[in-house]
Amino acid sequence: MSATLKSLRALADPTRLRIVAVLQREELSVNELQEITRLGQSRVSTHLALLAEAGLLSSRRDGKRTFYRLDPRGDAAAQEFTRLAVRAAKELPEAESDQTNLNRVLARRQDQAQLYFNQVAGRFDRSYGPGRSWEGFGHLLLRMLPPVVVADLGSGEGLLSELLARRCKRVIAVDNSEKMVAFGARKAKRNGLKNLEFRHGDIEAPPIEPASVDVVILSQALHHAEDPARALLAAAGILKPGGQLLLLDLVQHRFDQARELYGDRWLGFAEADLHRWLEAAGFKKIELSVVAREEQPPHFETLLAAAER
Repeated sequence: MSATLKSLRALADPTRLRIVAVLQREELSVNELQEITRLGQSRVSTHLALLAEAGLLSSRRDGKRTFYRLDPRGDAAAQEFTRLAVRAAKELPEAESDQTNLNRVLARRQDQAQLYFNQVAGRFDRSYGPGRSWEGFGHLLLRMLPPVVVADLGSGEGLLSELLARRCKRVIAVDNSEKMVAFGARKAKRNGLKNLEFRHGDIEAPPIEPASVDVVILSQALHHAEDPARALLAAAGILKPGGQLLLLDLVQHRFDQARELYGDRWLGFAEADLHRWLEAAGFKKIELSVVAREEQPPHFETLLAAAER
């Protein structure tokens, strides 16, 4: 088969067009391409192999990782095919999310602190330290908190709120279950946490005064919202200027049983959607990263989002 036919065949697939479009901007690893496209490793690797076989990509090894880029040695025909592929990729429905995810991946590369954290965190499950549990690390980190006012939206019975109240100036826990609110309030009183207040309400319209809190936390709560974008807008409304939003939730998944088992309205979220909603709500300095992955099915992934009002 001629080189021209190989190139045409390699580019006759929307996913491969997406890959070419992001590689046109930057050299990327397989894992980074997974994160950008939200495709499995085997699928990404298969598409990369076909593009490389057609002479459109080159690769290099860096430790255990392989990085891919558009082949700079390509002739005029290959460069023309690449230009056409990039143009066609812009017409695909995933184009905007791919570019948003690419920007996030490239920004994280520059964050050396994040890279260091990943290296350190990766050693915790390989080294045994008597009594040094994650609970202990949590208490250690809590002692670094300044005296801030925190809103814990979708708090449930208030486990996180209780921990925060032991260090924060004030914590307002909001949940739409009257039973949860009553239970949390009784427990807070029993534990002598006078700075922890439970309020019954919806995270899309929390019963908290505008511009009155320093930090808003949404921990595994947003996927219960009817309108997540509205919930993020409401969170922005109760934050003081310069206040911070911290969000933990699931990456978009296909475990449909979560609707019945856990009452989830949303099967997680795509990073690109969260980024867009946060921007629309007026947040700045937006950072998103996957911070945990379950090894067992359904392989849930946990996403951490941080943003400033």
